Amino acid sequence: MSKRFVLVAGNIASGKTSITERVGGRLGWRTAFESVADNPYLADFYADMRQWSFHLQIFFLGHRAEQHLELARAPESAIADRSIYEDANIFARALYHLGSLSERDYRAYRHVFGLVTAGLPRPDLLLYLKAPVPVLLERINQRGRSIESGITAEYLALLETFYEEWIQAFDLCPILSLRTDDLDFVNQPEHLQIVVQRIQDRLAGKEEVVFG
Repeated sequence: MSKRFVLVAGNIASGKTSITERVGGRLGWRTAFESVADNPYLADFYADMRQWSFHLQIFFLGHRAEQHLELARAPESAIADRSIYEDANIFARALYHLGSLSERDYRAYRHVFGLVTAGLPRPDLLLYLKAPVPVLLERINQRGRSIESGITAEYLALLETFYEEWIQAFDLCPILSLRTDDLDFVNQPEHLQIVVQRIQDRLAGKEEVVFG
């Protein structure tokens, strides 16, 4: 198979990092993940979201645009945990909806986002992971990250609504949707193989098979 560039999208705790790691490892692809440890705005953002939302979104925009270009231009196939497109269509939109991002800042951000993404190479596939909100919340509680302690079912449901609207309108590349609540690709090798096969089939242009 020739060079492929796959983006993994989905709600918080839908399985993006796990599937990126394992698909990349199985296929020998380059992997890329979100910038958290070296994010200079994250701590300030969680202390005062309204004050730091715009700064955080601009940082993520620059980071993900750089990552997107690097992976798209690399000679080897690559898979990335979270896409640049989710930043604007899901998370910045949620911040604006909840009042943490002013209309002035949201409009300015969307303008810059449009300019940045207009020149980006298209991915070959968007892998969209889905799971019911109660499952997502249980996974968040199980992993016990302090940074996620304030995430509520209502917030996850809002993000899910935005995700579904975004996916319906997304037309940059083919989409493969997977329900992850019935898949254990971390502990079940056969489940991982199913996912890998679905990805390879979709990239080859074969008809998508729905999980039963």
